[in-house]
Amino acid sequence: MAGILAWFWNERFWLPHNVTWADLKNTEEATFPQAEDLYLAFPLAFCIFMVRLIFERFVAKPCAIALNIQANGPQIAQPNAILEKVFTAITKHPDEKRLEGLSKQLDWDVRSIQRWFRQRCNQEKPSTLRKFCESMWRFSFSLYVFTYGVRFLKKTPWLWNTRHCWYNYPYQPLTTDLHYYYILELSFYWSLMFSQFTDIKRKDFGIMFLHHLVAIFLISFSYVNNMARVGTLVLCLHDSADALLEAAKMANYAKFQKICDLLFVMFAMVFITTRLGIFPLWVLNTTLFESWEIVGPYPSWWVFNLLLLLIQGLNCFWSYLIVKIACKAISKGKVSKDDRSDIESSSDEEDSEPPGKNPHTATTTNGTSGTNGYLLTGSCSVDD
Repeated sequence: MAGILAWFWNERFWLPHNVTWADLKNTEEATFPQAEDLYLAFPLAFCIFMVRLIFERFVAKPCAIALNIQANGPQIAQPNAILEKVFTAITKHPDEKRLEGLSKQLDWDVRSIQRWFRQRCNQEKPSTLRKFCESMWRFSFSLYVFTYGVRFLKKTPWLWNTRHCWYNYPYQPLTTDLHYYYILELSFYWSLMFSQFTDIKRKDFGIMFLHHLVAIFLISFSYVNNMARVGTLVLCLHDSADALLEAAKMANYAKFQKICDLLFVMFAMVFITTRLGIFPLWVLNTTLFESWEIVGPYPSWWVFNLLLLLIQGLNCFWSYLIVKIACKAISKGKVSKDDRSDIESSSDEEDSEPPGKNPHTATTTNGTSGTNGYLLTGSCSVDD
């Protein structure tokens, strides 16, 4: 075990040439980041999760009820033993041949059977109230941590001149504010890592899981080798659009469509500007070029920059989805559904129609109307 630890904490990987871990030990004159500080994130992540449960129940839920957001879920499919057996034991998405067989067996038209399976799938969909509470928590935390980050950074020299991220590196003292900011962000991402398995599931679950992993690794990595100054720039920049997205979702769930549209436009502008403009031109410029000039490359420097480039790849992916939503909104006046949603929903009109024998009596919009948190009737779709 001692050999493994010695290999893992090899100074020639983590630190610039001629720098040792002994040089970064805490003294009476200066405090530096220590790897054991990261253990604080685990109890704090648990505390954040507990605060979230209290917040959603005693703050978010009353706000949702005040906005007339009900806890009602989607329309329940009428009981049918034959269809239920097919749904649970065979398939949730029957093909055309099976649909025709069920139609003859039940004396239902094919469209009614399709509608039943759609309603049955949607029964597992979370209520609008639950989605509102989740978004309100994320909005509140995102707004707090972004505000804290801005207040902290505006007092630092590296916000105004990124070369200060590398002057005297790695002998840069760790301040109380910087330590709190870093551990809080790390704890929040750890809480998301655990809660995402119980949160509302979406199509981009895998991408978000990767994002959380990269974020946790990047925060921990940059803290250990004292790249915390540039790390704060990355954190604050990526927090800038989150509150707007969650606010747009909340407006959507409350059916304030014009406010939702405005917030989504603001979110898209901030997201694309910060992630595709400021981040590569400002942050990646200093981590790749200014640091090379002032400090020089070393193994962990390469890993740090590769992680930042991976984050930028994810930024490009999400920007593509945002632009795709915007293009649909411009061309159709509304968006059928968020491309990251994994639940297809039918319109209220279709779902409320009783089963019948005439296949032409039912109409469908294939999920292009109805607001259930994944779909929007207006010009934006904002599920995360």
